[in-house]
Amino acid sequence: MKIAIIGASGYVGSALLNEALARGHSVTALVSNPDKLATHEGLSVVKADALNTESLSASLRGHEAVISAFSGHAHSDVLSYYLNGFQSIVAATKQAAVPRLLMVGGAGSLLVAPGLQLVDTPQFPAQWKATAEGARQALRLLQDEIALDWTMLSPSAHLEPGARSAKFRLGGDQLLADAKGESRISLADYALAMIDELERPAHRRQRFTVGY
Repeated sequence: MKIAIIGASGYVGSALLNEALARGHSVTALVSNPDKLATHEGLSVVKADALNTESLSASLRGHEAVISAFSGHAHSDVLSYYLNGFQSIVAATKQAAVPRLLMVGGAGSLLVAPGLQLVDTPQFPAQWKATAEGARQALRLLQDEIALDWTMLSPSAHLEPGARSAKFRLGGDQLLADAKGESRISLADYALAMIDELERPAHRRQRFTVGY
């Protein structure tokens, strides 16, 4: 499959890139700094600005799917930057007539109790609140989207380096936790779940989650 990964050199994007390439997909990596990525069979690297909708649209044309790992972590106004980028990515995907958009979501919008999302709990880390709020608002915008075939995958509370075990659970809007009460997933298993969804769509126009 010919896919484009936005933010393919980042923390999550690099794991998605590795999984997609390992499965033999043809990948266009859209990144701000192409020098961060080594050459690889099946990989094309394109310098891109996610906020430049017209340029991004031109780079997306001809792909079968877009996976967005766009992040605003490095910017002072994380929430505004992320939402502007998200809206540009959605618009560019539509303009390019790419049939499917898969988004990296956040754990913050997952439910930990009826009516209570993780980001609204007292223990949620302050340094991640803007990122979590951006992902929550992005999900709401996607849920109102009538034209785009989208999917968002939210990780568990802790998305961490680790092995590709292929032993995890999928869920819906509730935060998943293991027998010890820990909510976690490795980057490699998160990427596996995302590329599984790319290859065998099971959550069209839905958000889902993955965890141990």
